[in-house]
Amino acid sequence: MRLYLDACCLNRLTGDRSQARIRDEAEAVEAIFRMARAGEATWVGSTALEIEIDRNPDADRRHDVAALLALANEVVVPQSRSAERAAFLQKLGFDPFDALHLACAEEGRADVFLQLTTTWFASPAGGSTRSARAS
Repeated sequence: MRLYLDACCLNRLTGDRSQARIRDEAEAVEAIFRMARAGEATWVGSTALEIEIDRNPDADRRHDVAALLALANEVVVPQSRSAERAAFLQKLGFDPFDALHLACAEEGRADVFLQLTTTWFASPAGGSTRSARAS
């Protein structure tokens, strides 16, 4: 199984684990790392992750999360096809980094794209709905 984790997944490991959701998500990410180390899964990273992580203003968290990337089994360097795919996904409404991560996951032939985030979207009734996604 080939897994791509977005930057939010990696940042969960430096989050406040007194919050149940953060603790549970961090434990899930740790389980994925154990699977990768045991050869039960391949963790596919990307240079897009490096760029996004480098934008974190908290130097300690930035350093800790960047160090995790060295553990990735494979690193995708986006090619022009990924940039085109990311541009297409942005037109569909994806955030620029989410679109680039998804395109990198596709380029890296990931079977699973894992994203941990809180998203606001318009509900059919016209109001806003908050949704935690793990897709």
